[in-house]
Amino acid sequence: MALQPVIFSKKRRMGWMPLAGLAAATLLCVAPLRASQEQANPAGQNGSTATDPGAATPASTGSISGQVVDPTGVGVVGATVKLTGGAPGQLQQAISDNDGRFAFAQVAPGPIHLTITANGFATAEFSGTLQPAQNLPVPPISMAVATLMTEVKVTPPTFEIAEEQIKEEEKQRALGFIPNYYVSYVPNAAPLAPRQKFELAWKSMVDPVTFGITGAIAGIQQAQNDFSGYGQGADGYAKRYGAAYADAAIGTMIGGAILPSLLKQDPRYFYKGTGSKKSRLLYAIANSVICKGDNGKWQPNYSGLMGGLAAGGISNLYYPAKDRDAALTLQNFAIGIGATAAANVLQEFVVKKLTPNLPERDPNSGGAGNSKVHSLMSHAFALSGLGSLVHEGD
Repeated sequence: MALQPVIFSKKRRMGWMPLAGLAAATLLCVAPLRASQEQANPAGQNGSTATDPGAATPASTGSISGQVVDPTGVGVVGATVKLTGGAPGQLQQAISDNDGRFAFAQVAPGPIHLTITANGFATAEFSGTLQPAQNLPVPPISMAVATLMTEVKVTPPTFEIAEEQIKEEEKQRALGFIPNYYVSYVPNAAPLAPRQKFELAWKSMVDPVTFGITGAIAGIQQAQNDFSGYGQGADGYAKRYGAAYADAAIGTMIGGAILPSLLKQDPRYFYKGTGSKKSRLLYAIANSVICKGDNGKWQPNYSGLMGGLAAGGISNLYYPAKDRDAALTLQNFAIGIGATAAANVLQEFVVKKLTPNLPERDPNSGGAGNSKVHSLMSHAFALSGLGSLVHEGD
């Protein structure tokens, strides 16, 4: 009897052991499965799945459609319609069709903004709100015709300005009767057109005073028996007169019109009138070999220099044979440059005081413009100096 409880007790312990093992095995199997479920859905509760509240699902997106028209109600073809909205990165673009219609699909709900542009029209805009799954018809968007902005730069007509200026120059006469055409007292005067350069040269050539000065030069040459090959008497005087006038006319036409037109240089002397006497003196002398081009830049005075040399060369055709000397021509060409410089100095310091009715000069305009010296005073030097110096009589 005493052994039965022990045996019963053993049986109970042996009976519980398999149950404990089964429970442990169950836990070992269930724990990994639950862990995998929690990893797959860490925020879920009661079997629910978390979603991104900002992401639009296909079921919640909507669409937008509309038409772009001009002020008369006709559809605008090829208008660019840009869509922006409240959703981050929402940017779409569409082109209106032949009827001016456009459409956007799968648009996230929320605020939307349309910007419409087209050639010839002012930019138009539309704003609204798209509800989830809504098909939003936009009212016709009317585009106003763009205001044509044309920038017009009004440039004073250079030719007309120059024409007015040379008309004033043609009235300039030293002592009231000696023509002083080739000097400008207007700072930065407008450049001359080729036609105006020829006009100024022709005016100088046919001025009555030019004929008178030429006659005086021929008379002096006759009295001194310069160019003795011409002889004396009326015939000799006529030849001297013709040679002196030809010197002046050829020099004026080549150096004051032809070459300045081809080389785009201004044949005039521009009065300085400001600064120290030394600076004005140097300016006047320098203008015997330099000038200002039609482009406003300083440059060597090829027109005046080559014009004087060409006139001396051409004069060999009509001066007496014994007075034709190339070396003497070059020598007198250099002397002629000095004579021009002297004439410039007279223009800068003397002639203006002897010339009435000149245009007013702006005292704040600074230095004058710049050009080659040619005035009647330099013209007189050319007649009495360069023309006769090129062929010095015996």
